[in-house]
Amino acid sequence: MRRRPAVTLHGERSAPVILVSYCLGYWDERGGTVNDRKPIECWLSDMDGVLVHEGHPVPGADEFIRRLRESGKRFMVLTNNSIYTPRDLAVRLRAAGLEVPPEAIWTSALATAKFLDDQRPGGSAYAVGEAGLTTALHEIGYVLTDIDPDYVVLGETRTYSFTQITRAIRLIEGGARFIATNPDPVGPSNEGSLPACGAVAALITKATGVEPYFVGKPNPMMMRSALRAIDGHSESTAMIGDRMDTDIVSGMEAGLHTILVLTGVMAKEQVDRYPFRPSQVVDSVADLIDMID
Repeated sequence: MRRRPAVTLHGERSAPVILVSYCLGYWDERGGTVNDRKPIECWLSDMDGVLVHEGHPVPGADEFIRRLRESGKRFMVLTNNSIYTPRDLAVRLRAAGLEVPPEAIWTSALATAKFLDDQRPGGSAYAVGEAGLTTALHEIGYVLTDIDPDYVVLGETRTYSFTQITRAIRLIEGGARFIATNPDPVGPSNEGSLPACGAVAALITKATGVEPYFVGKPNPMMMRSALRAIDGHSESTAMIGDRMDTDIVSGMEAGLHTILVLTGVMAKEQVDRYPFRPSQVVDSVADLIDMID
């Protein structure tokens, strides 16, 4: 690797600098980056593990959201969960002490509906999912049918029906295109893990030989559609997440400033196991409140 010549700052000769990828940034000893980025004007944040954990607010999350709302900065809370509508999720967050308006919530169901509206406006779909998905599809003018649909759209549901899965398999065999809201293989419950969208998608793929197109994280399309929804720009937007393999990688691939919080599933020592790094690592969103101003 060629080294950049030493530069002079205020008359003093500095140490040589190694140029590093823009996407990764320069990792300093404090866990931050020193690449030249525009000030953060928009914020994207994962929900579970960042703002709430096991139904309870993460310490500092209420103040973080309050400061965002008072600052007038545009923000969006993202989730791969396609079961609930934004209005449903706003009520659930309010019960946890977080005031997030429905218009500031972006689900994989909304991202999927936006994708389908761009690809085939006014189309039809056989949807396996709950209100979050069916409402999003209705709002873009899609017809929900099991008669020769353009797409089979698989989302999350608390009770996957063998009858529905069988119908989805036969429709895909008949030529319907296969879309899934997210690739998450399992979801949490009070009793333990539940099979989620990714696991059921694998079952359908095994039966049909057809792979779905996943719209939700880690597909960076989820980030880009959220950015368009708030008229944001990647160069001045931060993405906060608790997972390297979904939030951080998709934020990085979308060109965002990525921030890993340690209030979810990742421990700090696990970061180095990945071939990419976040722009910053912080203990929680409480450490980001001062960055809003």
